[in-house]
Amino acid sequence: MSRSGLIDLSEVLVHETDKAVLVDHGEAKPTWVPKSLCEIERDPSGKTWTLTQTERIATEKGLI
Repeated sequence: MSRSGLIDLSEVLVHETDKAVLVDHGEAKPTWVPKSLCEIERDPSGKTWTLTQTERIATEKGLI
């Protein structure tokens, strides 16, 4: 979903620190995403999280 260059991705949260989240997006290796570059919210199911970020950042991190 694109609005103002932002996209929402549903990810599995593997680990979280004060500054970043480690997400599993179905690739061989989970990816670290700095919290300063995204917003994160738990999905109603409780199994996944929605990361809202710019398409550019998602591409750079290999999430899309």
